[in-house]
Amino acid sequence: MSDKHKEEVLREIKEKKIKFVHLWFTDVLGFLKSFAITVEELSKAMTEGMGFDGSSIQGFARIQESDMVAMPDPTTLQILPWRSGGQNVAVMFCDVLNPDGSPYECDPRYVLKKNLKRAEEMGYTFYVGPELEYYYFQSPESPEILDKGTYFDMTPLDLAIDLRKETVLTLEKFGIGVECSHHEVGPSQHEIDLRYTDALRMADNVMTYRLVVKETAQLHNVHASFMPKPLFGEAGSGMHTHQSLLKGDKNAFFDPKDEYHLSETAKAYVAGLLKHAKEICAITNQWVNSYKRLVSGYEAPVYICWAQRNRSALVRVPMYKPGKEKSTRVELRSPDPACNPYLAFAVMLAAGLEGIEKGYKLPEPVTNNIYEMTNEEKEKIGIEALPEDLYEAIKEMEESELVKRTLGDQVFNWFIRNKKLEWDLYRGQITSYELKKYLPIL
Repeated sequence: MSDKHKEEVLREIKEKKIKFVHLWFTDVLGFLKSFAITVEELSKAMTEGMGFDGSSIQGFARIQESDMVAMPDPTTLQILPWRSGGQNVAVMFCDVLNPDGSPYECDPRYVLKKNLKRAEEMGYTFYVGPELEYYYFQSPESPEILDKGTYFDMTPLDLAIDLRKETVLTLEKFGIGVECSHHEVGPSQHEIDLRYTDALRMADNVMTYRLVVKETAQLHNVHASFMPKPLFGEAGSGMHTHQSLLKGDKNAFFDPKDEYHLSETAKAYVAGLLKHAKEICAITNQWVNSYKRLVSGYEAPVYICWAQRNRSALVRVPMYKPGKEKSTRVELRSPDPACNPYLAFAVMLAAGLEGIEKGYKLPEPVTNNIYEMTNEEKEKIGIEALPEDLYEAIKEMEESELVKRTLGDQVFNWFIRNKKLEWDLYRGQITSYELKKYLPIL
């Protein structure tokens, strides 16, 4: 960071009368971590970083390697829209470093930056636009809904509508662009779409978005949840992720002469997403509950194929609009909003780049409703399914050289160990379903 940039940050902090700066970073599972420093410490922090004990952070250092350094990224400086303890507070995302100043391999932000560097070396900039769905509930103890609206409903003004509007305004105060917001399919389910931007900034924005949604709800004594499938029989929450590659200022996915307006680069990228979909699923859908959403009948994708208008497909290519070449993109519909966005964007990009580098061929699109096709029909055209549960996803990931290379050995091995433990704890639980169904008759 240049001295000029550092001076600009310090000047803005002084002008806004900031007393504390919260330094944010993310653990391997995607939970936001934070500690606060006074403004007097900020100049030193931006030069030397701030030391912390990494041994207590999920997926970070072992006891004998516990010393870590949080280095603030000045480009991420934001002023919190709400006051904390009567004081104005700023936040900055951090890169996690080793004591010698080298990047720490288990830092999810570094994992994404490493893969963005690979794209840059191929001449590309990776842009994403996620659609994060979530639910409002009366409390975190039970999923009691706030409204009974459905998709795009214009319900009478109520608490849920006001919460969503307040959340959008707060995000904009953070400098995070919002495309639109609306009621989703499920009762008390909502969606706020973030404006397309580069993947690193978007991953930071997703972390901020999830906090803002929850903080805004909490201020009104309501609980917001990004749990992928909180209600039986209702729609789950997804994070449909629109993505494209830019080459300079041109969209590398657009070809005006192609039937689908997709370049050979775009087709190979989609082919990469399809080929490696099973392998990356444990990252894009990392929780036991994630697979309660990935079932037929609720618009969540189950089958590995692509289409244009067909929303039952795993990858959708939105229809081209004349004059909107830069909007040409592909949409991966499997991720859910409880994933770690840094790791999720990294594996999506890696799968797509693998397709480009190795010249994967894109199969024909599927126009029929896949849920209505017989197994024989699906087998005939080679349509496979995503893993049915977390255990299957873990097994697919374990065999993946692509995911191991993308995440690095330490993150890859720790993540698998953590998810196997989660699965073992889950499969030993006695559920209310089992008690209700079996206790009276067995």
